[in-house]
Amino acid sequence: MLDHTDMGILRELSKNSRITMKELGEKVHLTGQAAAARVAKLEDNGIIERYTIEVDQPQLGCLIHAWINIYTKITHHQPYLSFIETQENYVLNNYKISGDSCYLLECRFPSNEVLDQFLTDLNKHVNYKLSIVINKL
Repeated sequence: MLDHTDMGILRELSKNSRITMKELGEKVHLTGQAAAARVAKLEDNGIIERYTIEVDQPQLGCLIHAWINIYTKITHHQPYLSFIETQENYVLNNYKISGDSCYLLECRFPSNEVLDQFLTDLNKHVNYKLSIVINKL
């Protein structure tokens, strides 16, 4: 079970995973050495799985942020999944979900033309419903 300090460590690492252990310790009222030991324990217990970065997609030229609900045509989903694996330049996340659709794709595209081609190719495997993000609040 995680205590208040562990939750604080996770919150701070989620904001900045490059923070020094000394800075982390100061934020959660521990020494740097104690903070490092807590982080190591969280890693060993599988609570912290990996460290990553958040990329500013518009800075990379991917201005179109799309969410796509996927409706499969058949019960065999492998053709769709294989297609998605080839689209790593555009697909940020592919979630298997419950509800009306089978999957939910989070994607980024540099232009409407690229999005249109992606949807044309996607439609060979599944039906879809597209939503475009207007603004992140």
